[in-house]
This record gives sequence, structure tokens and C-alpha cells, in this order.
Amino acid sequence: MSTQSVFGAPCWVSLTSRDLEATQDFYTAVLGWRWRGAKLGEHFRIALADGVPVAGIAAVAAMWQMAVAWTPYFAVQDADVAVARARERGGTAAVGPLSFPPGRAALLADRDGATFGIWQGELVSNWEVWRRAAPTFVRLHTRDAFDSAIFYGEILDWATGGCEVQYEGGEVVLRSQGDIVAQIDSGAVEAAPDPSLRPHWQIHFSVNDVAGCARAAEKHGGSVLSEDENEAILRDADGAQFTVTRRTR
Repeated sequence: MSTQSVFGAPCWVSLTSRDLEATQDFYTAVLGWRWRGAKLGEHFRIALADGVPVAGIAAVAAMWQMAVAWTPYFAVQDADVAVARARERGGTAAVGPLSFPPGRAALLADRDGATFGIWQGELVSNWEVWRRAAPTFVRLHTRDAFDSAIFYGEILDWATGGCEVQYEGGEVVLRSQGDIVAQIDSGAVEAAPDPSLRPHWQIHFSVNDVAGCARAAEKHGGSVLSEDENEAILRDADGAQFTVTRRTR
């Protein structure tokens, strides 16, 4: 299956890491993930949750002088066109487009500084299972949700039928094939000293035991930024922020 059939929708999430083995150990302890190799090479791994591909790890942060962070990737029909549109609308291209057989990728930032990726090409094997299982969810915390929706919509072709965009309760809700796949909300502060308050994409992983994940993160060198019975915002041992959310289905 390729990005041509699901363009505009989130199609993957990936973590840039400095130490592949340490990162795998942390997420195995916190989220119970198992691992397999990736087509992209020795610096990459695919995380599996109950056998379902759930995320990618790319140990390229030091090599490419990149921040350690979780990033959502969106399916596009043409990576070069998407990058050009982002630049025309005030965004920036940090990396790419680069060829990573079986596709092409680029790492971008929107005009408020939130980082995201685009992917053109073949999707990870068993991607349909990943989508149905919904192990991940992405949410953009940004300065102005409506302004951001216009930016992303023009880059990712939302208006051409790839995805359905609605404004609900002050948030922008993105649906693909009837399923909610992303949300955008307002209120982030561009100049906030705390990076968690600045515009950013937050990656949510569905889990059965939120408290158990939080305790495991603390035990293995991470930290808990906030926690309630339904959700916890965590940092891994390398500083990458992510959210665990209580599974509801």
C-alpha cells in the first residue's frame, strides 16, 4: 500500500534517537514494545505492539545534528511539491526530501515552529493493521488552530478529498476514511521558555495501564510531566516527550 491512497493523513510516527539500544530498552520497559529491522538500514528499527507495527526509531540525531523528538509523518503524493508548498507558506525544510527506499521523506517545520514529516511511497508492511488498531494518535498544540489548519490543508491536499476537516468545539478535527486521525488546538505560546508550551505535535500512544507506564518511565531514566488516571505526559531518558493515553477500545 502506498501514500497515493491515503494522502493527507498521518501515516507513521518516528523518534530521532542518539542511542538505538538504549532507546529500545526504555520503550520496551515502558510500553512493552518488541523490535524488528527496517528496510531503511542499520540505524533504523520498527517497534511492534502485540505484533502490530506502531512506530519507527531512527538513530540519526547525532549524525544529522537533529533534536531528539517524536515526529508524525503525513502521506503525500509528491514530496517535492509538498516541500515547495511549505516553503511558499512560511514553513521551513530541515531535511530532504531524501530518498529512503521504498520512498522519499522530508522533515519540515510549520510557520509556528512545530516539526512534522512527510512521506511519499510505500507504507510500512501491515500498515492497514496499524491504522485499524489505532495504537497512536497525533495532536498539534499551536498558536491558532484555524490558521494552522489552512497551512497544513494546502500542503497536504486536504481539500481535494484526501481527508475531511471539521471545526468542533474550538478544535480542528481531521478524519480519514471516517476515523479521527488528528486534532489541532489553539493556545500554544511561540516564545514560551518551556518547550512543551510552544507549538508542537504531540504523539499519543494507547496503553492499558497509564500509571504503570509512568512508573516504568521514572524507573528507567525518564520523567513524568503530568499524570491523571486517563493520560500521562512523559519524557524518555533522552528527553523526547510523548503521551500515553488509556485505551478505550
